[in-house]
Amino acid sequence: MKTTVPALLAAFLLAGAPVHADDLALSVKTDYESYLWPLFDHFHRNPELSLVENETAARMAEELRAAGFEVTEGVGGTGLVAMLENGDGPMVMFRADMDGLPVEEKSGLENASRKRQASPITGDTVYTMHACGHDVHITSLVGTARQMTRRKDEWSGTLMLLVQPAEERGLGAKAMMDDELWARFGQPDYALAYHVNSLDVAGVINVSEGSPFAGVDTVDIIIHGVGAHGAHPHKSKDPIVLGSQIVLALQTLVARELSPRDPGVVTVGSFHSGTKHNIISDQARLQLTVRNTSPETRELLLRGIERIAVNMGRVAGLPEDKLPEVIIKDEPLPPTTNTPELARRLKTAWAAEMGEDVVVYNPTKGMGAEDFPFFTTDPAISTVYWQVGGTPKEAFDLEAAGGAPVPSHHSPLFKIEPKTSVRAGVESSVIALLELMGN
Repeated sequence: MKTTVPALLAAFLLAGAPVHADDLALSVKTDYESYLWPLFDHFHRNPELSLVENETAARMAEELRAAGFEVTEGVGGTGLVAMLENGDGPMVMFRADMDGLPVEEKSGLENASRKRQASPITGDTVYTMHACGHDVHITSLVGTARQMTRRKDEWSGTLMLLVQPAEERGLGAKAMMDDELWARFGQPDYALAYHVNSLDVAGVINVSEGSPFAGVDTVDIIIHGVGAHGAHPHKSKDPIVLGSQIVLALQTLVARELSPRDPGVVTVGSFHSGTKHNIISDQARLQLTVRNTSPETRELLLRGIERIAVNMGRVAGLPEDKLPEVIIKDEPLPPTTNTPELARRLKTAWAAEMGEDVVVYNPTKGMGAEDFPFFTTDPAISTVYWQVGGTPKEAFDLEAAGGAPVPSHHSPLFKIEPKTSVRAGVESSVIALLELMGN
C-alpha cells in the first residue's frame, strides 16, 4: 500500500518527535483531527458545575500526565497543577477554567449536552451546559501541553498549567491561591490565559493592552420602613417607594458623576418587598452588581451608592436608626488588567506567526468579569489575557442580513465552532509560551 507524505508526517508528529515553529499550524491541525476533536466532543457532552467538576478534573489529570507533566490534583478543591521543568529559564503559568453552567442546551448541535447534575447550591438536579466555552479552554490546554512537550528542544524554563474550578462563580482562582499555590509550586514570572469569544470571528486573536474584563462588587441594600394597611399609606414609611427612588437615583452615578471616558456599571438585579396586595411592607431588599475597570472608579461607585441610599432615607423622613443599610460583600473580583508592554510583545509574535490580519483589538461592549486577577494582582505578576474568536464569519453575515442573531455567552443557544477556535487557541498559546521561554 502506498503511504502518502501527509500520512507519514502525521505519524511523525503524533509519535512525539520534535517539530519546529514553521510546522506549528500543520502540527496543531493534525493533532486536532486525530486527538483533540474527540476530546472536545467528550467535554462538550459532559459539562460539570462549579465546585463539582470531578470527572472533568480526573480526565484532565489523565491527559496532562500522558502529555508528560507532573500533575497534582485537589488544589483548591477540584483544581489541578501540572508542571513541566525543562532547564533554566522563566516560570510561566497558563490557566484554563473547566466548569459549566446550570443551563439546558438548546443549540441544536448533534453533540449537545443532555447531562444533568445535582446543583451544589440548591441540591436540585439541573441540566448542565458548556455555555461559556470552557470546553474549548481545557481542550486547548491539552493541545498546548502536547505541543510544548514535543518542542522541548525549543524552550527552557518551567511551564505551569492550571486547570481551575468554579470560574463561573468567581471562587476557583481564590480557592487555589488560598491553597498556597505559589508557596507549593513556585511563583511564576508570567501568567497567561485566554477566553473563547462568540462575538469575534472564529480564529482571530483579540488582545487589549489595557483591561479586557471588569472588576465586580456585590452590594446589598436593606431598606427599612414602617408597615401599614395599603388603605392607610399615611401611616407608613413605604420601603417600596423609597427603594424605587433609590434605584432611579443610582443611575446618576454613571450618568453624571463618572467621567464619560471611564466605564462603569451599577445594575440593580433584584428588588424584593411585600407579601400581599393591600399590605405596605416594613422592609425592602435590593441586590446590585457594580462593575469597574480601575480602583478609582470602584471607589467612586461604592461611595456613591452608600451616599445615595442613606440620604434618600433621610429625604423620606426615616429616623437615623432606620436609615438604609448598604452591605458591600467581601467577595470583590478585581479588574483583569494586561501588562501593556507584554501585550505588545505577544501581539508582535502572534502577528509574525499567524498573520497581521489575525491579531485585532475589538473592545468588549459589556462589563463581563473574571476571577483570573486573583492569580496576578497580589503579588503583581506580568500578565496577558486574550480572546480567541469562536463564531464563523458566515453567522455574522447572516445576522447582518436580518437572520438569527449570534447567541451570547450563557445563552442556551450558545455554540462555538470548535475546529477553528481550539486550533487558534493552541497556536496562540504555544506562540506566546515560546516567545517567553524560547531558546
